[in-house]
Amino acid sequence: MSTTMTATTTTTTTTTPTPTEPTPTHPGLIRIHRSPLPFASGAYSLVSLPAGSLLTKITTATPSKKAYTSVQTGRDSHIELNSDLVYCNHSCDPTINFDMEKMEIRVVDNRDLKAGDPLTFFYPSTEWEMDQPFECTCGSGEKCKGWIYGAKNLGPEVLGEYWLNRHIGEIVGERDDGEGRV
Repeated sequence: MSTTMTATTTTTTTTTPTPTEPTPTHPGLIRIHRSPLPFASGAYSLVSLPAGSLLTKITTATPSKKAYTSVQTGRDSHIELNSDLVYCNHSCDPTINFDMEKMEIRVVDNRDLKAGDPLTFFYPSTEWEMDQPFECTCGSGEKCKGWIYGAKNLGPEVLGEYWLNRHIGEIVGERDDGEGRV
């Protein structure tokens, strides 16, 4: 009489879940480059548009306290964008303007936007005083302002080079006895 014994081997594999990328909020318009370095991620255009044209409306914003991620919308009001638009970085030679009165993002008036261009705006165009001032690394040569503190620390000759939101223009005008520009 013969007995057959069968050995059963059980293998258990443990995998570490891979973090998933957040769902894009502006697919077809914006690509986000995520960097492991702090404050180094950025938004890039997926479309080409002529100067002055509308890129997108701001539709997911919520009221907020002043923070490094918020955008100033009025003298004493701020919003969180709650979208990929939060990755639009600062540049002293911007590609877009954040129009907080119309709640829209527009291509700057002096040049076209090309697919692949970084989506950047001049932070002092919305911010009177930055929650977290920083040393600019925009790489725009002589146009670079160095440290970015907000519009409060820039004179009318510098601010006159840029499109400004109405609330910034009004505050600058009060500070400079009516010499500010909107």
